[in-house]
Amino acid sequence: MAGTEDFFEHIKKGYTTKGDYIVMGAAMQNGEAVTDALVKIPLKTLNRHGLIAGATGTGKTKTLQVLAENLSQKGIPVMLMDLKGDLSGLAQPSPGHPKIDERHAKIGIPFKANSFPVEILSLSEQDGVKLRATVSEFGPVLLSRILDLSETQEGIVAVVFKYCDDQKMPLLDLKDFKKVLQYATGAGKAEFTKEYGRISTSSTGAILRKIIELEQQGAELFFGEKSFDVMDLTRVDAKGQGYINILRLTDIQDRPKLFSTFMLSLLAEIYSTFPEQGDSDQPELILFIDEAHLIFKEASKALLDQIESIVKLIRSKGIGLYFVTQNPTDVPNDVLAQLGLKVQHALRAFTARDRKAIKMTAENYPESEYYDTKEVLTSLGIGEALISALDEKGRPTPLAATLLRAPMSRMDVLTDKELANVIDKSSLVNKYNEIIDRESAYEILNEKIDEAEKLAEKEKNKPKPRRTSTRQSTRQNPIIKVLTSATFIRGVLGVLKKVMR
Repeated sequence: MAGTEDFFEHIKKGYTTKGDYIVMGAAMQNGEAVTDALVKIPLKTLNRHGLIAGATGTGKTKTLQVLAENLSQKGIPVMLMDLKGDLSGLAQPSPGHPKIDERHAKIGIPFKANSFPVEILSLSEQDGVKLRATVSEFGPVLLSRILDLSETQEGIVAVVFKYCDDQKMPLLDLKDFKKVLQYATGAGKAEFTKEYGRISTSSTGAILRKIIELEQQGAELFFGEKSFDVMDLTRVDAKGQGYINILRLTDIQDRPKLFSTFMLSLLAEIYSTFPEQGDSDQPELILFIDEAHLIFKEASKALLDQIESIVKLIRSKGIGLYFVTQNPTDVPNDVLAQLGLKVQHALRAFTARDRKAIKMTAENYPESEYYDTKEVLTSLGIGEALISALDEKGRPTPLAATLLRAPMSRMDVLTDKELANVIDKSSLVNKYNEIIDRESAYEILNEKIDEAEKLAEKEKNKPKPRRTSTRQSTRQNPIIKVLTSATFIRGVLGVLKKVMR
């Protein structure tokens, strides 16, 4: 059929690459896969970020799994934010199924089950490698952005950091930071006023309330030592496969402040640590942020500006960010404009708002003579998606409704025993799971305050010298008494008269 041949050539030309690539699946025409019309994503452009979107149950998580697997096979490490707890199956091979073989026959590529090297990470009390960072590593600017502070309050935070630097006082966890704030308007008020100017009690009180809000979401588990070295995310195993680092977030879905705090600190640390990579053949690390709307939903304007800035700059370090969410409108337009790969699963048009979102989504994709994008968006089946990527020269590829390949690993979670086995084999657990609580600002200031109180108490209890009046002391001194007596004075006057004669 001529139409199919034209379409095949259209896809083949648009997705031809000189360098290495990942096969996502086969392009579809009229709802059917065109065998060997492979949709290929060049490794060279994967640091241009991306989006995986679609309604619940349309296959977003499986698409994320497919991308993670293929990246790992190419030796590219991956980090996944697992909020639903259904990605641990990457550590075990797929059991296979006739329907999977049938799907791959339609696509035109063989199916081979495989397991991948997995590292389980944790922000909370769940088992896994503990991720921590110190308050000092955040710095005053980032900490102020996270706490959504006013300009005056930001100035106080900067003074607190300066004071701790000047005094060689480590700021490790939130109790350190709170202690310095309290000291600045309490026992150390005179010291702070002399060196840094007066600090308002009402402002420090407002900052303390923001910190308590963060603590209530479990941030005290995140702030502290030993700090996680982000270069440990870039490991490969003995077979040359990149590690898939899975951050378990199933118990903090209702704590978006902690999630966004961690994400922003991680991105900032990666940006400051990784060297400039320039125009390389493949990325150094890819991060998938599942349920991405949790970052943007409650973020302040200052926090959004920070995220947008990092998204723009971090790709020069060879880092790709992929946002996974139900609707593209969950992602701010300035971030959406930075995304090179877009994998759009089906959207549902139940309400007028849904229809408006579909129209806006369709406008984000290149026009195609082969598709009515709005219609395709509502008719895609499970495991099918509209794909638009960038070719090796940075140009948009043809829009392709794609029958996606199946994951090579298990499409289900690990059992408790299997999960425990993965964690037991980890080389990072012993490195990061020991809690370190060395002397820092909290202990140093407590000691300083105790010494000041003891000195004040000692001065208070010291016996005071007895004071006597001049008049009283004159009466009590016998020599003064003689010299000032009337008889002595008359005798002296008599001697003087005789001498004068």
